[in-house]
Amino acid sequence: MDMNQYLEVFIEESREHLQNVNDQLMRFEKNTDDLGYVNEIFRSAHTLKGMSATMGFDDLAQLTHKMENVLDAVRNHQLDVHTEVLDALFESVDALEIMVQSISEGGDGQLDVKLLVQKLQRIVAEEPVAQHAASSIEYDELVQTLLSQTADQGFNAFEIAVQLERTCLLKAARAYMVFDVLEQAGDVIKSAPTVQDIEQEKFESSFIVILVTNESQEKLQASIMEVSEVESVKIAAVPVKKETEMEELVSPEVAAAIQEVTVSAPSKSPVEEKRQPSNNKTIRVNIDRLDSLMNLFEELVIDRGRLEQISKELNNSELDETVERMSRISGDLQTIILNMRMVPVETVFNRFPRMVRQLSKDLGKQIELHIVGADTELDRTVIDEIGDPLVHLLRNAVDHGIEMPQARLENGKNEKGTIRLKAYHSGNHVFIDLEDDGAGINREKVLQKALDRGIIDGKTAETLTDKQVYELIFASGFSTAEQISDVSGRGVGLDVVKNTIEWLGGSVTIDSNEGYGSRFSIQLPLTLSIISALLVQMSEERYALPLSSIIETAIVQPKEVMHVHGQKVIDFRGAIIPLIDLKELFTVPNSVQGDHYSVVIVKKGEKTAGLIVDSFIGQQEIVLKSLGHYLPGVFAISGATILGDGQVALIIDCNALIK
Repeated sequence: MDMNQYLEVFIEESREHLQNVNDQLMRFEKNTDDLGYVNEIFRSAHTLKGMSATMGFDDLAQLTHKMENVLDAVRNHQLDVHTEVLDALFESVDALEIMVQSISEGGDGQLDVKLLVQKLQRIVAEEPVAQHAASSIEYDELVQTLLSQTADQGFNAFEIAVQLERTCLLKAARAYMVFDVLEQAGDVIKSAPTVQDIEQEKFESSFIVILVTNESQEKLQASIMEVSEVESVKIAAVPVKKETEMEELVSPEVAAAIQEVTVSAPSKSPVEEKRQPSNNKTIRVNIDRLDSLMNLFEELVIDRGRLEQISKELNNSELDETVERMSRISGDLQTIILNMRMVPVETVFNRFPRMVRQLSKDLGKQIELHIVGADTELDRTVIDEIGDPLVHLLRNAVDHGIEMPQARLENGKNEKGTIRLKAYHSGNHVFIDLEDDGAGINREKVLQKALDRGIIDGKTAETLTDKQVYELIFASGFSTAEQISDVSGRGVGLDVVKNTIEWLGGSVTIDSNEGYGSRFSIQLPLTLSIISALLVQMSEERYALPLSSIIETAIVQPKEVMHVHGQKVIDFRGAIIPLIDLKELFTVPNSVQGDHYSVVIVKKGEKTAGLIVDSFIGQQEIVLKSLGHYLPGVFAISGATILGDGQVALIIDCNALIK
């Protein structure tokens, strides 16, 4: 059988099971008395082992099998849970993730896990796991009576002992296959161990079954031996007394039970029993198909704008009505498609508890991570890009923010630090707040570093507010770490975080209280492909400004414009803000100044500016298109869009205009 067709599903489901194992391990570490977590971990590990063995990834299956042994010992109260056990399980998950990643990248999923396997075996060896032996089977009164009834009807009764190979990884699956063969040949009366124990692999490598059948002993032997990884089969006839001989031995209770079994329809063993079909109506869709669907819809949005333009020019009522209806339907379709691309931020957040645990352990700190709003949804494109900035911020919070336990106690704090990661919706944006109760930002230390690096001069330093000082840590190459480490302060600084977030059309702000902690607040757009924009006219050219950056529009008279150090400024609601003439900036030809200024007030974080244009055209949904490789790095232009009349409008990057 060609397994390549199942590879994508295997990778996806393996990642889901590993994430579940990670989550449950983190919860179990906090409450080792609750074995419900262990059972959940065992189920995921067991499924992963089965899938890996089926797909031929032996290293994956072998390591998961050893994990199962440890988990089984824990849930059967045969092994005390301590740090070494948990660390070994976490290490195993890390190794499994590396192997799955290798498979997803086209590798063979092989990894040298001998030392890890030995560690798991050593842990289990300390407390041997008791397995159910299948040395004998008990013939109680009910079984004897059932066998005597079948003997009167001409059936044969056999005791079948099946021995699986010692190297068999999927014991429950092989047992299922044996039971399937036996059920086709007759009726299984009893098994040792019980069917439930066999399903849960609570047996070594052998089991015994009592079977009633018309088949010959030789045919049964041959059929069972056809099952893979069956080492041997021993079949013996069961001596059965005739029903007449049993009548006087049977108690009334057993007789009633026999009557009930005889009258009712024969039921299959739990091993063969199928689960009821689920009503879950979800399907897996390749993300490339969603991207293709989105690209086609973007073209539809452009054509919709074109139709609206033609409708206005022709002024035909029937056409207007049709176009209006099409606009409503395409608007609903747009909402559905955008929702299909939405992914919960928990896909990013899920890896953070494990990361914080390891970092705090490496640094000798005690840190607890609280996650709120993990079900908040973002566009997949944003999700793909936001992971690394959040990792960087978390590492800085762990390394720079949270103090050592002794220092926290001396400052009257709990020795265990807290980091809070919160996501929530607000309008057309998603906000992600990262807050810690650590030392906060030392204003003087940041200022001194900025002066040493020449980022600011002494005169400027005296005029900066606290917020402006905090913003300095986003300067390129800025770091307050005394030495470079693998955790943070790696000479990269937080400028990468800010640049990535601004590239996504978002912003990041800092608030800090020295001695009490810091908060980083990230604002992100819900989607990047189709955005609402304000179209503006400059001479014969049209430009688009994202609505997410706009505060409001205003008409300013020339007499209201002031000049400060050669820069045009206006008084906007009690604050002096600079004016930027876009016609001069983009060298728009045939530009003539009117009797007033049309100004778009835009923001970048806490900063604002006014952009001078000729006129406002109106709000419109536009499709963001890249300028491609031919026009890389054009200042203050983030892309282009095709308007309804077929003309191209450049999209202005307001973040680049505000320093």
